[in-house]
Amino acid sequence: MSLGKQAKTLTANQITYISQFLQSGRNGQRNQLIFLLSVKAGLRAKEIANLKWAMILTQENELSDTIKLTNDAAKGNSGRMIPINKDLLRCLKGYQQQAKWKQPNNYVIQTERAKHTSAQAIVNMFSQWYERLGYVGCSSHSGRRTFITNASRKISLVGGSLRDVQILAGHRNLQTTQRYIEQNSESQKKVVELI
Repeated sequence: MSLGKQAKTLTANQITYISQFLQSGRNGQRNQLIFLLSVKAGLRAKEIANLKWAMILTQENELSDTIKLTNDAAKGNSGRMIPINKDLLRCLKGYQQQAKWKQPNNYVIQTERAKHTSAQAIVNMFSQWYERLGYVGCSSHSGRRTFITNASRKISLVGGSLRDVQILAGHRNLQTTQRYIEQNSESQKKVVELI
């Protein structure tokens, strides 16, 4: 995939703005959750649509601190464990209180009329949101690319490596993960000055 065709990454200000925009609209809690599952957990549209309560609940039916994404919910059997970000956890708590169907085998993302939605519906939602906000070049994959880029920039601060980011992303190959990471010219200048 060439760099020109990749979904654009989002800045911290854009993430805040989009989240507030979604929260204030119809189905705001659900839509904000969809967005945060992408940008704060790196989930693909298919994974967001296939996420079940059992994957985020403990045996006591409390929200877990980890998403246990199963192979059947993920792309290409790339099931994995993803720690839940504090902003995402807060949104999940609010959404859980209002969700109609929250038994372990029910899907987390529901519509007003159905207990499940499709990956294509999730892709379409992202497309509509970004179009309404005038964000050219953004797609349902923008949140995922942002998550992977941000994780790669911060992983060494906590003693990790790109291999950890690869596992979080559910990629079989480290080269795939590297293609997701947005380059940063300012960081390149700063690191050269440190040499």
